[in-house]
Amino acid sequence: MAYTTIDDPSEYFQTVLYTGTGATRSVTNTANAGDFRPDWVWIKARSFGESHMLYDSTRGVTKDLRTDGSNAENTNTTGLTSFDTNGFSTGSMQNVNKNTSTYVAWQWKANGGTTATNDASSTSIGNTDSVIQANTEAGFSIVTYTGTGSAGTIAHGLGATPNLVIVKERGNTNSWLVQSNLFSSSNFVTFLNRSDTGGENDSSTFNGTFPTSSVFSVGTHTGTNRSSGTYVAYCFTSIKGYSKIGSYTGNGSTDGPFVYTGFKPAWLMIKNVEQAGGQWFIHDNKRETFNPSNSSLFAESSQAETANNSALDIDFLSNGWKKRNTGSGANNDGIKYIYMAFAEHPFVSSKGVPTTAR
Repeated sequence: MAYTTIDDPSEYFQTVLYTGTGATRSVTNTANAGDFRPDWVWIKARSFGESHMLYDSTRGVTKDLRTDGSNAENTNTTGLTSFDTNGFSTGSMQNVNKNTSTYVAWQWKANGGTTATNDASSTSIGNTDSVIQANTEAGFSIVTYTGTGSAGTIAHGLGATPNLVIVKERGNTNSWLVQSNLFSSSNFVTFLNRSDTGGENDSSTFNGTFPTSSVFSVGTHTGTNRSSGTYVAYCFTSIKGYSKIGSYTGNGSTDGPFVYTGFKPAWLMIKNVEQAGGQWFIHDNKRETFNPSNSSLFAESSQAETANNSALDIDFLSNGWKKRNTGSGANNDGIKYIYMAFAEHPFVSSKGVPTTAR
């Protein structure tokens, strides 16, 4: 049975839906555990085509990044304006608050905005200084650092080996670079803002080295380590009953693979890592509250949500999820996919209480 240390995942992850007003507004969460102050907020317009907007409490409010492009970090005082005790507030920017338009916001908790500086020369953890905001219980950290142009190692603060590291150069137009220890080679890298390729082999990106329980590595690639460049990294490790970064192989059948996570999913992102055209499919339990989940949003695309896209059919189950269609690149026969999922409820709580399916 899948016991967990996190009985209420809403303490650390929340999805909220809202309708824009075109004026300043607050968006309130409904976490079961009470107040939920997010540290990483990912907002996507649903009813019209607009960029994904990413904010975090380390870089600070008004600082946005966009997963559907290689854009440098932008400062906009009418985007996200505050991380609140039980949600967040926005200005009037149409990316996050166009009047009568619909939005989804995915939110993760790190350490309440409190960061710690790792002086690598003093701690002997890595060889490049970093600023870390870590939530070791939930397996998530936000790391900022300045590049050196030489291969290096950077502390991530998780106290466990990250299963996924996402890096973006803040001041230049470089792709979002993604590494996972689920990849067949430590040289392999894929891209959050691209679907034109599954990925490529490039030892200069993460120095051909998988992360360890204390550091992740960077090479000489400008996308991860330009001299004097500024970077943000989002690091994740799987937490039993709460989160899972894993892989599966497609079977090309309408009776697609069942993927066991040990919890009922609240959020799921999938990527084909072996073929061109592999989009980053995003599903959640708030945009659709019943099976199948098939409304399309893609991390690399600004397009509006398309409802009832049967090619995307996925069932959220009490202990994982199941693909119900052969289409749209999430179930090609013999092809490897990676995924990241967060829980609505563990399959079995720490008190032995099971959850139910949809």
